[in-house]
Amino acid sequence: MHRFAHLTLTTLIAAAALPAWAQDTLKIGAHVTLSGPGAAWGQAMKNAAELAADRVNAAGGLDVGGKKYKVAIVAYDDKYQAGEAVTVANRLVFEDKVKFMIGPTGSAPLLAVQPITEKNQVMTATLGFTNKALSNEKPYSFRPVITTLEFSEHQVTWLVKNHGVKKAGALCPNDETGQVLARDLEAAYKKAGGELSVKEFYERDRVDFVPLLTRMLARGIDTIELNGNSPSTAGLMTKQARELGFKGRIVRTGGPATAEIVGVAGKEAVEGTLVHAVLDPSSPATKSYLDMYMAKYKTAPNGFSPAFYDYTNMLFEAMRKAGTVTDTSRVSAELVKLRGYSGVLGTLDWTGKANYGVDHQLAVPFYIAEIRNGAEVVRARCTVVQGCK
Repeated sequence: MHRFAHLTLTTLIAAAALPAWAQDTLKIGAHVTLSGPGAAWGQAMKNAAELAADRVNAAGGLDVGGKKYKVAIVAYDDKYQAGEAVTVANRLVFEDKVKFMIGPTGSAPLLAVQPITEKNQVMTATLGFTNKALSNEKPYSFRPVITTLEFSEHQVTWLVKNHGVKKAGALCPNDETGQVLARDLEAAYKKAGGELSVKEFYERDRVDFVPLLTRMLARGIDTIELNGNSPSTAGLMTKQARELGFKGRIVRTGGPATAEIVGVAGKEAVEGTLVHAVLDPSSPATKSYLDMYMAKYKTAPNGFSPAFYDYTNMLFEAMRKAGTVTDTSRVSAELVKLRGYSGVLGTLDWTGKANYGVDHQLAVPFYIAEIRNGAEVVRARCTVVQGCK
């Protein structure tokens, strides 16, 4: 009996010596696309969350309400498909019991899962560009990246003014994302004094764009607009357009994808392409993130990644201020109060009320870059309020 008591006491002492967060784990769901056309985006989102988790775990865990939590990222692949997205959401919400998600990646997956996440008060941080992503009726939905609605007018105006873009043709996915982007782009070109004169829609799994491109080129366009296409798909379009003999300008008004486009199409095909860029490598904070990402994953990140890193850190700060990792209503309320937040992308604020009725849209700076020898060279610096200079 005495021996048993001694063993029990030893066990209790050993347990007390363990780090507090060893017994408390905070799961963050990564509801992202890890295969297929949108994989570069989804991987960037997941990796950003992992790096933010590494940061707090290295400091001993996330301190919330007097308790320390080890942050664990639980990732599943939704394959950029609405049906698969619902399966992933159900697994994360009902099996893994997560209250916070990074993702979903696209508009169609997001709209498919919001009935689940909103009903169960699960906070999401989407890459989906649809204007239906955010509203007063969706208090747990947030977006860390600016969309075509926020930046297209400024960027297209700069393209028309500085490069004489007059008659553009766009290839758009035939889904919620593509329809919204085509609408916003058409309005932006018209307002800037140009024209989005041709719009061709395709199914996401398509790889042969020669018939669509041939039809577009026959309409006498001077510019091909790649906005809205996944990185690898945009690379295929660029490659096939050049192979058809198109000598005009290729632009990508939204969505960072330069590394992937160059990888698929080759440096020569993309030389001179003007792209939307979300990173300024000359910024010390941004460079630090890029170096950290490269050190862990041995590859450069897709440009969306830093925004999700900043968002995840902001989410952790909101949890600290709310004093809870379970009450998402309190965490959401604290998240939108974070103004002038210093992130790797610069000074961040929340916006969106004018367009969506709620300030759940993160306002970040953006850039217009020209691809030279396979790399982005910043040609204009832009904000949602002041435009591009």
